Amino acid sequence: MSISILFLITARSGSKGVPRKNIREIAGISLVGFKAISARRSRFCTRLMISTDAVEIQENARRYGVESPFTRPAELASDTARSVDVILHAMDWIEENEGRTYDAVMLLEPSAPFARSIDFDGAVEMMESLNANVVVGVRPMEVSSVFVGPLDEEGRLTTIIDKMQSWQSARRQDAPQEVTMNGALYLIRWNFFRQNKSLYCDRERTYGYVMDPAYSIEIDTMNEWHRANFMVERGIVDLAYWKEPNDGN
Repeated sequence: MSISILFLITARSGSKGVPRKNIREIAGISLVGFKAISARRSRFCTRLMISTDAVEIQENARRYGVESPFTRPAELASDTARSVDVILHAMDWIEENEGRTYDAVMLLEPSAPFARSIDFDGAVEMMESLNANVVVGVRPMEVSSVFVGPLDEEGRLTTIIDKMQSWQSARRQDAPQEVTMNGALYLIRWNFFRQNKSLYCDRERTYGYVMDPAYSIEIDTMNEWHRANFMVERGIVDLAYWKEPNDGN
């Protein structure tokens, strides 16, 4: 399979939920590092680079073999900056400064650190075999949306009860398996993204790559940070995916 893919890590400074989140370490590996190591071990990583506004994140990324050819502008590093604009900025920089393009972009966010090289490879294989424009990492939901909904203004379960009554069975085990995006990977064809400037605009050729829930953790709060550490300490997340074969630590 011949396809050129830019693996793009996006990591801004100024995280509020977990201070200095992107370069915090779990078992001696930064969140940027987890993504970088997995990307470099993918069979389809043509090039690995980072988009960030922070020198310390650039330096951390370089230690894991990540290119940092530019500094992200401040207006693309705010709380309100869109991932779409960050990707387009990187694409623009490459096209304008190097005069080249790639077949696809693999967007990698450090806040979901445990995506493995086998996940990246599986997403690429899915894209090619199904002629997809977009492949997004997803995880199975623990509870079906049949049993989820808002309380009404007086605190009643009206919405949920209505959905349960419209469903042919009220048993949880009979509800269809549902998924949600896990933030671990977003694979987008270059020309498709250039034309549409959106991840979610093609309902027929956008696919979900289902990942193991243990490797789908997203870290945006300190509680999630502690949970991720716990998963590694207990061996639920296997560090062998990120350790060198001769590394005994």
